[in-house]
Amino acid sequence: MLIAHTESSHGWGGQEIRILTESKMLISRGHRIILLADPDSLIAQRAELYGVRVHPLRLEKKRLREVFAMRKALHSLKPDIVSTHSSTDHWVTALARLLISSKPAIVRTRHISAPVSSNLATRWLYRTGCEAVVTTGESIRQHLIESGLTDSHKARSVPTGIDLEDFGPRARQAHGHIRAQLKANEAAMIFGNVATLRSWKGHHDLISAFAQISADVPQSRLLIVGDGPQAESLRDLSKQLGVGNRVIFVGHQQDVRQYFDAIDVFVFPSYANEGVPQAILQAMACGLPIITTAAGSIEEAVSDYPAATIVRPQRVDELARAMFQFEDRRLVQRISLPKSVQERINITLMADKMERVYQEVLTRSS
Repeated sequence: MLIAHTESSHGWGGQEIRILTESKMLISRGHRIILLADPDSLIAQRAELYGVRVHPLRLEKKRLREVFAMRKALHSLKPDIVSTHSSTDHWVTALARLLISSKPAIVRTRHISAPVSSNLATRWLYRTGCEAVVTTGESIRQHLIESGLTDSHKARSVPTGIDLEDFGPRARQAHGHIRAQLKANEAAMIFGNVATLRSWKGHHDLISAFAQISADVPQSRLLIVGDGPQAESLRDLSKQLGVGNRVIFVGHQQDVRQYFDAIDVFVFPSYANEGVPQAILQAMACGLPIITTAAGSIEEAVSDYPAATIVRPQRVDELARAMFQFEDRRLVQRISLPKSVQERINITLMADKMERVYQEVLTRSS
């Protein structure tokens, strides 16, 4: 099976990671995968690390230029399935397919929980412009069905998975190294977050909550791993709140495992647009205590995980209280990941389900 993934996003986050990790798994099973993306995008630039071939294609806007470029690519590549991931590339692909005789099946994956317009054009896109809709969580699937954008038989929930061998119990070789980098001794509590620095990820709330407890947990540090449009604003806020020397920004990291080694409590205060965040799964695989909101499908993701505390979004005082419960580092312990959670978040299960979706769609379209 030849599967062409399309992605118009230029950023980097859980969505892009899922596309490439899924692709890597299906390549190992003998399928052919190609990514159609803007050569300037981060996903295109990092695809080689996952063994994924890139067909460079400008997908800046929903314009005729992009539609005809996509038509040319589809005519040349002749994929069996086109797996689309964002609004622009889905529109461009659906319109381009109208212009060719050999029409590939389209599968649209909806990664996030942001509201979707239910106007006639969007209804056409989800009902006629694709053969199946995949969501990263059941709550997102139900929203699309209730909005009339798709039918229950056409929509599947396929939660994101990770490679547990990468994030499971390992010798914590980086633990001391990262603590030294943060100027934190062994008694210091390290709260951590791994995410793209976007507004809805809740970093402003996180820093504000950390500032509230900083005097009572004097050796604590807040480790923020990631980069994004809010980086400068977050650094300014840290300084304004008097914790600039204790909030450590390390920027984007290609390999985040060493930072999970050093974190004591993982805090994820996102308040919108989430599907199933990669970082939540990674923190669970590492057995970390987690403080999070229930944004998107996060509550589904942490189901059966005994070390998760859910707080209401954008409630700084509530978040601070949850963090303060871990003020004594001696009380913080990593746990063994329950078998039910291991099975649910394993990347193999995600790949099995996506492979089944593609095969069923291909069979129906033949």
